Amino acid sequence: MKNLFLTTVTLLMALLTPGLSNAQNETNEKSAQKRIKELNQFYDILSKTVKEGDYEGYSNLYHSDAIVVFTAGEDKKSVPVIKALNKWKSGFEDTKSGKVKAQVEFRFSQRVGDETTAHETGIFHYQSYNKAGEVISNYYGHLDMLLVKLDNQWKMIMEHQISDATPEEWDALSPEY
Repeated sequence: MKNLFLTTVTLLMALLTPGLSNAQNETNEKSAQKRIKELNQFYDILSKTVKEGDYEGYSNLYHSDAIVVFTAGEDKKSVPVIKALNKWKSGFEDTKSGKVKAQVEFRFSQRVGDETTAHETGIFHYQSYNKAGEVISNYYGHLDMLLVKLDNQWKMIMEHQISDATPEEWDALSPEY
């Protein structure tokens, strides 16, 4: 009788475990879709702040303790976000005043996380133009971002500009977030 009970329990576990696993996978997939949708909206807002020269709006997308890591080029460093923002402020002011036009786009090769954390790997494409429409900057860069969701808002806690990227690498990534 004991063997029959153990056999029955083992058989039930074997039969039910895939169902539980499938239900968990569906829950995880829905959670991932929700996170990615929210992050896509986050990057749309980020892009809009760059295009409009909205320094305050851009700054508010970072956690106050965030850091920015630069490893592209010769001057490799890690700095508190406030230091990076201060360096970028004049570019935002020039954009807001109409002196230049700027835009940034993102494409991702990997997006992992859960309901409140995200690690995003991809490439950003930053362009700026003077009033005559001449290119000031046309830069592609490999990027890692760490984000946390606090009070129902995503905030960057680390931006890592890893290395230069090429237009071919950019084109290889899907334009859909």
